[in-house]
Amino acid sequence: MKILHTSDWHIGKQLHKYDLSEDLELFFTWLITYIKTENIDVLMVSGDIFDQANPSQSAYKQYYDLLKNLITLDCKIILTGGNHDSATVLNAPAELLKAFDISVIGGATEALSDMFVSVEKANEKLVVAAIPFLKDRDIRKSAAGESYATKIEQIKSGLRTYFSNVTTYYSQHHADQVFILMGHLYVQGSELSESERDIQIGNQAGVEANMFGEIPHYVALGHIHKPQVISEALNIHYCGSPIPLSFSEKEDHKQINVITVEDNKIVNVDIVPLPKHRNLVTFEGCLQEVEDKLNAYLEVTTLTSLAEIIVNEEHESLEKRQAFDELTNSQPNANIEIVKSRLNFKSKIRGASDAFAVGTDVADVTPMQMFEKKLELQSDLENTEELKNAFREILEELKL
Repeated sequence: MKILHTSDWHIGKQLHKYDLSEDLELFFTWLITYIKTENIDVLMVSGDIFDQANPSQSAYKQYYDLLKNLITLDCKIILTGGNHDSATVLNAPAELLKAFDISVIGGATEALSDMFVSVEKANEKLVVAAIPFLKDRDIRKSAAGESYATKIEQIKSGLRTYFSNVTTYYSQHHADQVFILMGHLYVQGSELSESERDIQIGNQAGVEANMFGEIPHYVALGHIHKPQVISEALNIHYCGSPIPLSFSEKEDHKQINVITVEDNKIVNVDIVPLPKHRNLVTFEGCLQEVEDKLNAYLEVTTLTSLAEIIVNEEHESLEKRQAFDELTNSQPNANIEIVKSRLNFKSKIRGASDAFAVGTDVADVTPMQMFEKKLELQSDLENTEELKNAFREILEELKL
């Protein structure tokens, strides 16, 4: 039996307002061909199917077009919700999709048994604990007036207890089957990129890798976009996102993981590199240096390369601002589209209006970054860490 582990598709994602649907479509085309040619028996997607809780109509269409193509294959499909997903949205067609051998677990269910999916093919038995992103209410009871530190410790403790209950359930009901545990969360020691949302359970409340114990034969994680092995001994893996979702991922080698089961045990985990269809590139220097680098860029890819430009100048002047605007609006190289730009002057920040570099789009700044910058400008404030923690809690409640 062959099982394919992927995650963090983020259907509907835009990179600084640039639509990445073409990138995903090329991955989906490749994925379908790979499942066919390599006789993949199970496809697991560990969360963040969509980029937004309320996807656009075009994102829905891309999702259902993919499922329509997948159901023609002899492949069991298991989808779980991530922190970007709405459990309600994912679960809405779940009963219908069951008829096509597609299991969808958008959010944690009341009974653990409802998140266990059994697969039997070619005399091999597999059970998957398809655990989605766990919300605060799934793992602990909140109390009025509790401190931020107390909340974080309770979240960590709640996650440990939850996954301990999952492995106990496996031992009591499925001990004769190969066991794969899916999860969508931050495990301490993981390398992050700038595109992961800054939320409590995804970051501050990161758990230790040994929390999953030694019972699962493979742990299929989502949430972190950079592919990485968390524990080779315990077979804990982030497969990462299939396409770069931020400029911090421009050097990542994207992949899927393929797990092979023989004689009711995992015999191999193959790392399969994904084809690259677009470059993300950064050009930094003074205005003339950046312009020269842009003009010198010759690499041609299937999709237009996307660029961020960072211009650093000594002295602020109207001429420099105008030249910068002209450069960013002119798109001087046919092989590149500039989607992110920033102009920095070495002159000292003079007020709130200067908190971010010239050319910084508000859409490129997260609420947390904006709040932190505001705190930096208020030199007379005390207990800034407590204010940051309080603001994080507000963001979590608002799902921002």
